[in-house]
Amino acid sequence: MTATQRKFGPADHGRRLEADEFEAADYVEGFRYEIIAGRLYVSPQPNPPEHILERWLRRAVERYSDARPEVINFVALKGRVFLAAATRPTVPEPDLAAYHAFPLDQPYGDIRWEDVSPVLVAEVLVDGSIEKDLGRNPPLYLRVPSILEYWVLDGSISSDRPNLIRHRRRRRAWAVDTVTYGETLTSHVLPGFALLIDPRR
Repeated sequence: MTATQRKFGPADHGRRLEADEFEAADYVEGFRYEIIAGRLYVSPQPNPPEHILERWLRRAVERYSDARPEVINFVALKGRVFLAAATRPTVPEPDLAAYHAFPLDQPYGDIRWEDVSPVLVAEVLVDGSIEKDLGRNPPLYLRVPSILEYWVLDGSISSDRPNLIRHRRRRRAWAVDTVTYGETLTSHVLPGFALLIDPRR
C-alpha cells in the first residue's frame, strides 16, 4: 500500500469518495464495496445459503446463454454497471448480469465494464440488505436504458423456499410482480426461458 493509498472498511460506509479514490483504495477483506452517488457502500460477503442460491440462478441463466447466444452471450458474476449520466460516481455491482452482444471477439484486455451494459441484472437476498436490493437498486437500474429486467431472488424468509421478485421495464417505471416458490419464471428478455423456482430441483 502506497503512502497516499487509503484502506477502507465497514466503518467507512457512507464516506464520500471520488471515483479515482475508490479505484485506488485498499479494503478490509470480508466485505463488498460499491460506490453509489459518490459514497462508499459497504455490505457483508454472502454466506453459504446465498452462495447456493446465487450458483443455482447463475447456472440456469448460463445454460440459457449457451443455448441462445444470440439473445445473451455473456453472464457475469459481480459485474459492474456504470451509470454514465449520474452526477456523482455510481457503479452498482449486481450479483448477476446478462449481456447481449458482449464483445468477446475483442482482446480480453481491451474490454471494460464502462463500455458494456447488461439487459438483465439480478440480486440474491438472504442475509443482506432489503433496503439495498429493493429500495436503492430499482431506481438505479431504471436509469440504465439497456436493463430491461431486474430480478431479486428473495430467500430472506427461507433460503430453501425463495421467491423471485421481478421488475420489468415499462417505459419510465418498473412493473413489479412476484414469482413464488414452486411457480415458473419466464422472461420477455429471454424468449423461451423457463425456470421453476425451486433451488433443489
